[in-house]
Amino acid sequence: MIRVLATLALVAVLAGPAPAQQGGIAVVDQERMFQESAYGQRVLSEIDRRGADLAKENRRIEAELVAEERALTDLRPTLAPAEFRERAQAFDDKVSGIRAEQDAKARALAGFQEEARQDFATRVAPVLSDLLEAVDASILLDRRVVLSVGDEADVTGRAIGRIDATIGDGTEGP
Repeated sequence: MIRVLATLALVAVLAGPAPAQQGGIAVVDQERMFQESAYGQRVLSEIDRRGADLAKENRRIEAELVAEERALTDLRPTLAPAEFRERAQAFDDKVSGIRAEQDAKARALAGFQEEARQDFATRVAPVLSDLLEAVDASILLDRRVVLSVGDEADVTGRAIGRIDATIGDGTEGP
């Protein structure tokens, strides 16, 4: 969505200045729109919950591995060198496997967030299109790609209201 808005910004610059109203340019803060909408708040809450669960699981696993490593270290004097090396290698392999599993869970969480943001962008596109019509603008830019803008051109608050009214928190079908 940022690429689309950046392209629109370039078109607007090449077309010359236009008033904020009457077929002009409106801006939104995409991040604020996501964070302050019911949809974004639901998703961010879910990400926080999942992230906290993953962190808790990581701390539990770490404590278990520290205890297991300590037990293996305590056994070292009683084991033959070859047996200790074998056990130490098995422990290292276990740690590597767990690390890979936990990394995959973290990537899945990041993927969930990215997917939710893309779904949000898809769902809000018609809402933003209707908003452009309502404010009599023909171009919508992300506030981050605009160097200067008057308050009257920023329709983020109105967009959030319309998004909440149209898609809510996104738990119901499209």
